[in-house]
Amino acid sequence: MSQADQTLVEGSPKLRQLLSCIADDLSAVEQRLQSELHSRVPQVDEVVRHGYRLGGKRLRPALVLLAGQATGELSDEHLTLAAVVEMIHTATLVHDDVLDEAQLRRHEDTVNARWNNETSVLLGDFLFSHSFYLASTTGSAEACQTIGRATNVVCEGEMQQTLSEGDFGLSQADYLAIITAKTAELCACCCELGARQSGADDATIERLASFGRNLGIAFQIADDLLDLMSDEKATGKTTGADLAKRKMTLPLIHARDALVNGPRANFVDLLESADLERIRAQVKLLGSLDYANRMATNYARRAAADLAELPANPALESLVGLANFAAARTS
Repeated sequence: MSQADQTLVEGSPKLRQLLSCIADDLSAVEQRLQSELHSRVPQVDEVVRHGYRLGGKRLRPALVLLAGQATGELSDEHLTLAAVVEMIHTATLVHDDVLDEAQLRRHEDTVNARWNNETSVLLGDFLFSHSFYLASTTGSAEACQTIGRATNVVCEGEMQQTLSEGDFGLSQADYLAIITAKTAELCACCCELGARQSGADDATIERLASFGRNLGIAFQIADDLLDLMSDEKATGKTTGADLAKRKMTLPLIHARDALVNGPRANFVDLLESADLERIRAQVKLLGSLDYANRMATNYARRAAADLAELPANPALESLVGLANFAAARTS
């Protein structure tokens, strides 16, 4: 069984079904990743191989492939670009684990937990630099520019979030701006790369990029909910990290804004204490979980609406299904 097949087996039956039309291509991307992510230095190779296993469900490579298949035929360049975006995504995860002091991802030790922060930072740098090298082998300056622009936006979003830690007055608008940059921009990039490589016209490329952006927002809202409300056994990664780092996420913002005067001040004090169980009880009581779930669902619907005017085909149907999956996922 290939690593891609194993990833799908570990995922939900719904996810396996959604990605079935590109299963062979995802396996080819996985093989490309395995062949690219190695080092001739044994100690470094061990770190790189471990980091590669922490990547996740391969949703971003899937977006490249599905967008490409929805608008034309897949090529070897699609596979290369799919591997590139997964390297970039993995690099951001490795760096995120350092920032969040996370110990667990995909039921495995994070790189910083198994080695140290210095090794994690350098591994992220290795992945970023190799991704840009690999992108250059496609011969497409436009693809490299698209990837570079998106990666800059992702880093800006991550910095904005880090600089806002402890700002319990963060607005919903600022929260949405942060997650649009740090998560949704790379999803938009994936869809743009796939469609452009298939020769889609500008209007179609823009629709798919907008789809990716809306999907990414839905995905991140759901991810923030999981971090707040789930346990490590269910998600396979450290939970409660946002709260521990004093990051304001959508359910916390809604709960704060549902209160006034003394009760609001008391809730802010509770956030400062990072008392996870009491905060969970409050956001449930104030309807903030339902609100955040509705927001995720609304963005998934916006994503589906972005594709409504495009000719129907199995890959397009899978993209719409992915948006709904992203908003409603449980791990």
